[in-house]
Amino acid sequence: MPQAALPDDVEALKEIVRAQLTAIAAADARLIAQKLELEKLRFQIACLKRMQYGRSSEQLDTQLTQMQLTLEDLEASLAQTPEPLRPVPKEPPPKPVRRPLPEHLSRQEIVHESSCSCPACGGALRRFGEDVSEMLEYIPERYQVIRHVRPKYTCGSCQKIVQAAAPSRPIARGLAGPGFLAHVLVSKYADHLPLYRQSQIYAREGLELDRSTLADWVGGAADLLGPLVAAVGRYVLSAQKIHGDDTPVPVLCPGRGTTKQGRLWTYVRDDRPAGSREPAAVLLRYSPDRKGERPQKHLSSFTGVLQADAYAGFDRLYGEKIQEAACWAHVRRKFYDIHVALTSPIAAEALDRIGRLYAIEAEIRGQLPEERRRVRLARAGPELEALHAWLHAILTTLSKKSELAVAIRYALSRWAALTRYRDDGRLEIDNNAAERALRAVALGRKNWLFAGSDDGGERAAAIYTLLGTAKLNDLNPEGYLRYVLERIADHPINRIEQLLPWNVAAQLPSLRLAA
Repeated sequence: MPQAALPDDVEALKEIVRAQLTAIAAADARLIAQKLELEKLRFQIACLKRMQYGRSSEQLDTQLTQMQLTLEDLEASLAQTPEPLRPVPKEPPPKPVRRPLPEHLSRQEIVHESSCSCPACGGALRRFGEDVSEMLEYIPERYQVIRHVRPKYTCGSCQKIVQAAAPSRPIARGLAGPGFLAHVLVSKYADHLPLYRQSQIYAREGLELDRSTLADWVGGAADLLGPLVAAVGRYVLSAQKIHGDDTPVPVLCPGRGTTKQGRLWTYVRDDRPAGSREPAAVLLRYSPDRKGERPQKHLSSFTGVLQADAYAGFDRLYGEKIQEAACWAHVRRKFYDIHVALTSPIAAEALDRIGRLYAIEAEIRGQLPEERRRVRLARAGPELEALHAWLHAILTTLSKKSELAVAIRYALSRWAALTRYRDDGRLEIDNNAAERALRAVALGRKNWLFAGSDDGGERAAAIYTLLGTAKLNDLNPEGYLRYVLERIADHPINRIEQLLPWNVAAQLPSLRLAA
């Protein structure tokens, strides 16, 4: 305002000054808000740049892929349904004609001989024919037909026909041998090849295997392996400490062509970092949503410590039966994202302090719980106290809406759970064991995009349980599944634990993964 325009009255001058100060304060407030918004946008943009979004130029048509996966899961579900419960159409369609196996495939013949004399009268037997059945088998890097030959004999005295019993198959009347069935399962769930793509691959070898046939095999195998998956679950939930996490899985809504958000939950038992010689195992469960009642149901029989992230659904579990242990990797990740996005010296200082905690863990990994507890109390204890005080002091200097303040409040609000590992040598500093168990699912999502149904999600959880546990025990997953599928149909259910990965590894070291 020009000097000449200023009033002579003092009160009027004061009013002008007050108005100017109010305007300046409002401008300062807008400037602070803009800076915070700019910081937030920079942070979000930096995070998005590090995420892999966008369509691939070679991506399959989404609608066609949805239809293929829906068909796979529906057909596999039907194969898994007991015969009396399967819907009976008014006019049953004609049974598909089974194509003969290609002549160009090599064949191995196994002859199943019967007894040398007639079991009825003891008379001499003479051969008068045979029954031959073929089974498609997969030998690594090649396909082979196994011919099971069962000679028929007739007794010269009483004419009784004698023949060896037919060998059992993983799937009743199924064409797939245990090795080929294991190959299909590993290709689908470990190598992330949907069944329609596998069908195309087999066609190149002259094998006409429809997707529906492969889906029948997957459903039948999942049903057959169910008791073994249940045994893994009992073992995992009998631990005193487990790791828990979950990841989203898009699932098709039948008849709508859209997807909903299902979840795969993982629970890991792995005490090897604390010097335990007990085998490690992972249990996966599927649910159609992320309601807190899901982990409550999964962990209804569990008593001990659950090491997990800050998901609110887990909070309902904590009490007398289950104690919470939080994850320092989640805290560190928040400061890391801020540091990468904004080159924040405060975030860098937080990372350095947390890094010193991890350095202590690296030195005591594999030692027994008592030793780990002793070292942590002596060395990590002072570091944690200093970090706690520093975070409180820094928080008072920051805007409440800043990303740094959000990260600090996250750490302080979970401090008791974050520091529980210091006082218990069985616990880990983070929940990375659970996150590692879900990496296969994350990789698979990039290939198959979504599950075809809730039933498909449950099958995926079951097979991922066996594949993940085999991996934790250094077993070749395909070799392990082949071994199990060769035996499980005839294996006594009350001795199913003999087929758990660590027991198989003890019997057959040759199935271990190459170092």
